[in-house]
Amino acid sequence: MSQETQLSARTVRPAFVVEDAVIETIVHTFYDKVRAHPALGPVFNDAISDWKPHLATMVNFWSSVMNTSGRYKGQPMPKHMALKGVTPAHFTAWLGLFEDTVTELCSPEIAARFIEKSQMIAKSFQLGMFGLPGLPKAGFQAADE
Repeated sequence: MSQETQLSARTVRPAFVVEDAVIETIVHTFYDKVRAHPALGPVFNDAISDWKPHLATMVNFWSSVMNTSGRYKGQPMPKHMALKGVTPAHFTAWLGLFEDTVTELCSPEIAARFIEKSQMIAKSFQLGMFGLPGLPKAGFQAADE
């Protein structure tokens, strides 16, 4: 295979691009809701002292997720692992608010893509933070050991 025919994930563009202004509106609207939420607000407000850089980071994150822009360079899992008092119920609330936000602000096609991506991200974070249901968080041993 020649170099011209080899495509990396970075060179493949999504079927559509979500405009930066749309992503910024979603992020700001969503986190306004998060900050006011009775269960999510305290977790986020305790963890984030300066919202301006966090919101900019989230815009970059969602640009990378939706548009494969590569703008986000962080490692979100360690930051989420350090949070105290987070439960799977927080993820359910987060997803509900996120789905409401993108449904109200986006076309059905774009909202569906955001929802699909957010569900995959939430599952990944929950697995990293809480492990698989029924298994010890630190792992398991084979039955014959």
